[in-house]
Amino acid sequence: MLEPAKNVMPVRIILIEDERELRDGLRALIELTRGLSCAGSFRSFEEALRSMDSVDARLVLTDIGLPGIDGIEGTSILRQNFPDLLIVVLTVHDEDDKVFRALCAGANGYLLKDTPPAKIIEAINDVLAGGAPMSPGVARRVVDLFRTFRPPDHANYRLTDREIRVLKMLVEGHHYKTAAAELGITTSTVSFHLKNIYEKLLVHSKTEAVAKALRERLV
Repeated sequence: MLEPAKNVMPVRIILIEDERELRDGLRALIELTRGLSCAGSFRSFEEALRSMDSVDARLVLTDIGLPGIDGIEGTSILRQNFPDLLIVVLTVHDEDDKVFRALCAGANGYLLKDTPPAKIIEAINDVLAGGAPMSPGVARRVVDLFRTFRPPDHANYRLTDREIRVLKMLVEGHHYKTAAAELGITTSTVSFHLKNIYEKLLVHSKTEAVAKALRERLV
């Protein structure tokens, strides 16, 4: 393992995992790795969200199957409120729907819990370097999933040009404030457009809207 440069602050990581034994093991793994430190470990997204503003973290490592707010919804919340935060999913779930929704919600990587500890650290370093690490089986599923995507022949939801622009910004990972600044409008106007987008697409959340936009190539 490469020695970190002197006087460089370690990368601070937050863990969200409801299984105590695994959470403690991941914390120890991170604390024992040069250049990394654990900024906090939580058993639920609710606990983590209450601490996010006071914890200066660069990356979140999260499970999906959590009590209360699940990891996919939580990822979407973090992406909206902390757009520069890196988020890596670590889960037992490899179903197409969960993989796709997590990536659409803003996850930067997707690992399965049978990933060896050394590979988890390798994946963390990969995402810190700008990569998008995935367990091999997950990566194959993602490739297969996108190969099968076909837009409907007549996908017409009567979206206006401005609504399409707002939807495109959601897909690109913008949140209300950055979208408003980019478009030169207020956050209230962004909310108004989103309400219309949700109604036209027959969805109920940003995650669903982004997934549908990507699946049907609306932007």
